[in-house]
Amino acid sequence: MNRPLDLGTPEEFRADRLVDVLIPTRNRPAELAVTLGGLAAQDGVPGFGVVVSDQSDGDPAYTHPAAATMVRALRHRGHPVLLTRRLPRRGLAEHRAYLLAASAARYVLSLDDDIWLEPGALHRLVTAIGELGCGFVGNGVHGLSYTDDVRPESHGHYEEWAGPPTPERIRPDTPEWNRARIHSAANLLHITEQLALPPGAWRAYKVSWIGGCVLYDRAKLVDAGGFDFWRRVQEKHQGEDVAAQLAVLSRHGGAGILPSGAYHLESPTTVTDRDVEAWEVVLADEDTPQPA
Repeated sequence: MNRPLDLGTPEEFRADRLVDVLIPTRNRPAELAVTLGGLAAQDGVPGFGVVVSDQSDGDPAYTHPAAATMVRALRHRGHPVLLTRRLPRRGLAEHRAYLLAASAARYVLSLDDDIWLEPGALHRLVTAIGELGCGFVGNGVHGLSYTDDVRPESHGHYEEWAGPPTPERIRPDTPEWNRARIHSAANLLHITEQLALPPGAWRAYKVSWIGGCVLYDRAKLVDAGGFDFWRRVQEKHQGEDVAAQLAVLSRHGGAGILPSGAYHLESPTTVTDRDVEAWEVVLADEDTPQPA
């Protein structure tokens, strides 16, 4: 029988670190254990912190023995872990805003609770954002069940940055919006195979947005408004990550990073009520002419 799990305190957790990983979760104890296990195996970024905020209908997912063991493994390896609950639910954007406020780190990795990171992935992302100096970098996630599903028509949307990313104003119905198609299925695996990069090499490419695994410069995310738009969208929404990234892209630029070390667990979604796209609400507000 597992002994009671120390949840940690916000006051002790919030410190001047290089990286904090922010994980929202709900009703996914098995997936959360895998996600935490991937983090526990990361190297090259000593002392990164982890915040897990749970909105499960029953017991929090981190109390499951497998997830609790991975929490202890992270702490054993020198990583502070804060375990919290955020109830009642007020929507995805509010949950991410809450997680962001829990961190004082220079960089924050927004990581979904159904992503396994291969060893070295976090170090590569931190290296990339440090060298590029942009607002965010990310790993599009691989769906390994699609490994044999090659989609060359989507590969054409891959375009590398020749230098540091520059700010871009991305909107729907533009060619740039279609860049998101390269993040479907196993497209990134196939593109990476074609590049045949030498060990340790990575490439930055142009994106419209990235789901699941995004490392932000926290100050630049906050400068772009963070997830404070949660008050303007109804609770049953999706696309909050898109809204935040479009804002960061327009001010500070961003990039995807290959190779990606992020793998989607392909579990059923826990976001079943998707009445509103948050990015549509935010863009409508931004693009509406203001009275003189």
